[in-house]
Amino acid sequence: MSLSPVYLDHASTTPVREEVLEAMLPWFAQRFGNPSSTHRLGREARVALDEARERVAATLGAHPDECCFTSCGTESDNFAVIGAWRAAHASGRTAVLSTPIEHKAVLAACHQVVREGGDERFVPVSPDGVVDHDRFVAACDDTLAVASVLWVNNEVGVVQDIPALAAHAKAAGALMHTDAVQAFGKIAFDLRTLPVDLLTISGHKLGAPKGIGALFIRRGVTLEPLMHGGSQDRGRRPGTENVPYAVGLAVACELAVAEREAEVAHLQALRERLESRLLEGVPDAIIHARGAARAPHVTNVSIPGTDAETLLMALDLRGVQASGGSACQSGSVGASHVLAAMGVPPELAAGAMRLSLGKLSTEAGVDRAVDVLVTLARKARGLAAV
Repeated sequence: MSLSPVYLDHASTTPVREEVLEAMLPWFAQRFGNPSSTHRLGREARVALDEARERVAATLGAHPDECCFTSCGTESDNFAVIGAWRAAHASGRTAVLSTPIEHKAVLAACHQVVREGGDERFVPVSPDGVVDHDRFVAACDDTLAVASVLWVNNEVGVVQDIPALAAHAKAAGALMHTDAVQAFGKIAFDLRTLPVDLLTISGHKLGAPKGIGALFIRRGVTLEPLMHGGSQDRGRRPGTENVPYAVGLAVACELAVAEREAEVAHLQALRERLESRLLEGVPDAIIHARGAARAPHVTNVSIPGTDAETLLMALDLRGVQASGGSACQSGSVGASHVLAAMGVPPELAAGAMRLSLGKLSTEAGVDRAVDVLVTLARKARGLAAV
């Protein structure tokens, strides 16, 4: 009898939780009204949408009107960076500030700012992926419109000191955005005290469907909309709202917050087990960013003398599903811009794999995955199989 697959790609996406699906189902066919319609079905949809916004906002420590529903983290990141810059550049704030280890959505948004006549600045990171605070402070001047720093890196899991970085950006009169897609549900925060202006979350990392996310926009912050043609969401994001997915996101956010402490402890123990057993089998394996604070669900490992593409394909054939890094690379396994920015040599970066844990992870699954990986690594390096 074949064994069930071991899924180690939770940082890429997660299965929709039963509680989330159950809450969403009525809004597809039975209560399908457009929330902009004034008849009964429309009013029901409007109430559900408003309640979902209130519930998501409550999990963030935000006001409901500060919660803008989007289609995903990528849209939220683009809206935050480009929308903030477009709203500010006429006043002389022409620059955006970020780091070279951001999600590609933020990097691409910064590049778009340059195409529109602005300036981009990137603060270097340490070999463990930690932002250089002194360089960040030096880059915060009166020409800065918005700074954007990923709270938990999606490839190596390193956690940045967002409260400190945000304080520096705010002191310079700039807006601060953080992509918290990998942080939400792993790191406790309250936007009533966290000094950020813009914050991104994504549903499919939390047990909600792909296709729903949110951008926190603090009261008083002006963004230029990326789309035009409707008055929905106060004109910030025109278009008919996705009611069932917003309902699902609300449930997923509430579950993530309620279960955070237990989930973090569980994932931390599993990651330590995974890394220790892997290093026992392959002592010269390298755990990237191991010297920095990391979120509990991500480990990124290089095995000298191997390449990730071959190992990942072999793992998949043996029922272990992992990735080479970010899932936003058209399904390819290529050089990681994150590892390159951390100074990882190309030959080591070529063998890097991201193993990410979540609701489907168990001790038995971790043990089986490590056993398979160690066997494959030893075989690839011409050593005797264990």
